[in-house]
Amino acid sequence: MNLSEYSDHDALGLAELLRRGDVTPRELAELALAAIEKIDPILNAVIETFPDRAAALAEPGSGVSDMPFPGVPFLGKDLPFEKGVRAEMGSELAQGFVAPVDTELAIRLRAAGAINLGRTTTSEFAFAATTENRATGKTRNPWNIERSTAGSSGGAAASVASGAVPFAQGSDAGGSIRTPSSFCGLVGLKPTRARVPLAPFPTLSQAGLNNFFVLTRTVRDCAALLDAVEGPAVGDTFEIARPAIPYRAVIARAPSSLRVAFTSVAWSGLPVDSAVVAAVRHTAKLCEELGHRVEEAAPEFDYATYIAAQKTLFPPYVVQDVEAVAKALGRTPGPDNLQSTTWDLYCRGRTTPATDLLAALDTYSDIVRRVAVFWQSWDLLLTPTCTVLPQRLGVNDPDRAGADTDTMFNQLAPQETFTSLFNATGQPAISLPLQESDDGLPIGMQFVGRFGDEAQLLALAAQLEAAQPWSGRRPAVHVANL
Repeated sequence: MNLSEYSDHDALGLAELLRRGDVTPRELAELALAAIEKIDPILNAVIETFPDRAAALAEPGSGVSDMPFPGVPFLGKDLPFEKGVRAEMGSELAQGFVAPVDTELAIRLRAAGAINLGRTTTSEFAFAATTENRATGKTRNPWNIERSTAGSSGGAAASVASGAVPFAQGSDAGGSIRTPSSFCGLVGLKPTRARVPLAPFPTLSQAGLNNFFVLTRTVRDCAALLDAVEGPAVGDTFEIARPAIPYRAVIARAPSSLRVAFTSVAWSGLPVDSAVVAAVRHTAKLCEELGHRVEEAAPEFDYATYIAAQKTLFPPYVVQDVEAVAKALGRTPGPDNLQSTTWDLYCRGRTTPATDLLAALDTYSDIVRRVAVFWQSWDLLLTPTCTVLPQRLGVNDPDRAGADTDTMFNQLAPQETFTSLFNATGQPAISLPLQESDDGLPIGMQFVGRFGDEAQLLALAAQLEAAQPWSGRRPAVHVANL
């Protein structure tokens, strides 16, 4: 198998080759490492690889057929994910930090047979709108290397889009799976809150905004991976209802006629690129042609109040993360080892009164209730994932002189206007690579479902993928082209 043939397959496709004995786990791992070696000098998406894991892989043995992804390679994000693996969080402060325990997601992916072969780049402490930082430099978009991958799962997105691995682990506290998926032409699902456990981190990590999952190229991989990792961990603060049938089974049949609302009007008041507006309307028309009832409508809430609460909420969590790392490494946080926006968030967080934090949480609760009313009338909501096309590198500099918390939120707004609300509500939301600009840049379309209902979301996603396939589109920087 050569690299072009390897990159033609999604994770389930590679798993089938492994079961048939057409390729061995070691051969697949070596192909993935060779692919990374080709793309990374151009994209700067992978910080470290684990070739020793490839060398240690044996031939398929008993029980392999019971695993959904036996020997399929993937990459982890540079956050605490797997025990004994460095997690430097895109920060000079965190250089040398090693994750002390496995996350439940790492355990479940390992049990599914998947092999983690390295670490991908992220924005510092996974906060900024772009994957650019002092510690690892700029990660480039494989569709156009002068463009950003967005953040914070930017290295994951670049690695999957370029064909190096079929999927990569990511996290999403405001859009960090969906916005890189939009910029890089991928499928990016943020599951319902608590669908994928965050253990050993609190179930309500970052006030319930944070979510773990993966970025994929196909809907069927997304569904199968969700089947492999969903469900509560022992000791979770709360649990949500498990799916009635596996997600792989759900996507095998077309959904019944759905009530789909759509909007291309940013509730932040920001302008939406004309190509993005056209893409939403084209997608809405496609949904209508597939038999769904489609009308223009959107949830109603006060965006300014929401963002003000977010600016209060985030800084104390930055303090928690930064001080945990600093204590473990015996270092003192400061502008010498933190970017200017992170440093300002940290300073603000240290002086945020507890009463302000509680008031921000109450604001979130009120907005969640207001938004929930919308889903009494609609099954799904279609929006752009981002208000803009993939932005140029350097436009969102999180470390420029004088950049502060307001700077960071202003930089995030064009990308996360449509995404971050659903971290607050906890609803499942997916970005699909359904459209592209005249010059070939991906334009992600976000679909949002009811709390706990990934099934309906994935069923429509599979129907759209079949109606308007994207698998034939490849970026300029791709292992098959190099």
